[in-house]
Amino acid sequence: MPTILVADDDVNIRELVCLFLKNDGYATAEAVDGKEALRIYASMKIDLVVLDIMMPVMDGWDLCKELKKANPDLPLLMLTARGETWEKVKGFDLGTDDFLTKPFDPLELTARVRALLKRYRIGSTQKITFGTVTLDRLTYKVTRGSESITLPLKEFELLYKLAGTPGQVYTREQLIDQIWGLEYAGDARTIDVHIKRLRERFATTTEFRIETVRGLGYRLEVYE
Repeated sequence: MPTILVADDDVNIRELVCLFLKNDGYATAEAVDGKEALRIYASMKIDLVVLDIMMPVMDGWDLCKELKKANPDLPLLMLTARGETWEKVKGFDLGTDDFLTKPFDPLELTARVRALLKRYRIGSTQKITFGTVTLDRLTYKVTRGSESITLPLKEFELLYKLAGTPGQVYTREQLIDQIWGLEYAGDARTIDVHIKRLRERFATTTEFRIETVRGLGYRLEVYE
């Protein structure tokens, strides 16, 4: 799986970004400033860097220059507190591939990361297979043997989330936060509706079952 390096001196932002990236199937590494980011980059394989502009010791501008000097093909996503045009122009001149202005929606960040990795053709092992069923996060396709099953986006995301960690119990609130987003203002019972639809779609499938854990939430059990 691709590894994303997150360089930001704000611990809360690092933790938030890494949480959503991990939920999206990526490995992460963290750095508090540009110099630490360079040390990490030199010590392990990094596929993309999310970097803040304003950091101590070495800021995002200098980090961007050093990373592009080391690897011109490394995708970079820069975070900026103001999003002013001159900052974007300078960033693009230095080799940044994309910008995101704080405060940002973590789901937009992960979408931009996916787009950059796709642009650079960096492969991702975002496939889950059990028995004859395969879930492909890159194409949002579900196959069961030779049969192709089309799911609405949220149903796919929900099934993919549960299938990624078979046996793990997720509460409705966790699933809402991770799939619908922290800003979702609807009823958490919408999870029940989507679970019901998934159960109906896969009623004849013997490879897995979505189980209700009374008083807690849901989990997916895989049967070999």
